Amino acid sequence: MYADLKRKDIEFHIGDKVFLKVSSLKKILRFGRKGKLKIKIQPDMTYNEEPIRILSREIKGLRNKRTALVKVLWQQHGVEEATWEPEEAMRKKYPNLFTGKIFGDENP
Repeated sequence: MYADLKRKDIEFHIGDKVFLKVSSLKKILRFGRKGKLKIKIQPDMTYNEEPIRILSREIKGLRNKRTALVKVLWQQHGVEEATWEPEEAMRKKYPNLFTGKIFGDENP
């Protein structure tokens, strides 16, 4: 692992203005993406994450409780960054994602 020897510890506070240096990544692939920042950021510095599809489903048990989890592929991220989310919450918010063989639906 390498460390930036010129790095400075800087603290920022809400409302501070900072410059973001974005280097051109033409023909260079870093972290699975090419080019500059691609996410549309809202004025409050947040962005919306939308799920693309469910990759898999598992039932996890902890003591006497069993929880259904689904592995979600998100719009701005690759497969390696998919996350495990509670199935019940995802079904309520994104019911359209629950089709296909892993949910007993033979249609893709």
